[in-house]
Amino acid sequence: MKIPSGAVDPRTGLADRIRRARRSARLSQSGLAARVGVTSSAAAQWEHPDGTKPGLSRLQSIATATAVNFEWLATGRGPQLRGAKAESTETPAVKLDLFALDESEETLLRRFRRLSPRAREMLVGFLRELRLGKQV
Repeated sequence: MKIPSGAVDPRTGLADRIRRARRSARLSQSGLAARVGVTSSAAAQWEHPDGTKPGLSRLQSIATATAVNFEWLATGRGPQLRGAKAESTETPAVKLDLFALDESEETLLRRFRRLSPRAREMLVGFLRELRLGKQV
């Protein structure tokens, strides 16, 4: 059984949530695949916007393997981490401030995602220094 199409944005939203869950659990795609009992290519497909989507039983296995709430993983609603309480009774399905606000931010985000982990750390450190320098 597949996730209903009424859930946030099933084409890219689910793929992004699976990626976020995997990364927060500090798992590689192959590590997640091993825990869920699928091939590495299946896990890679789940994270691709045009890739295949996991069925409900696999989605539950992903939520368990990454210690996230099933509801958050499936729909984007509620707290991400299992056992965490929602900040309010109504959690927005999409937090718009987490997305690029204009074309230049989108370009930066795309290029940032292509950087190696070491280069990302260096860039974030540089940006922190820039921000601290302005406060003086």
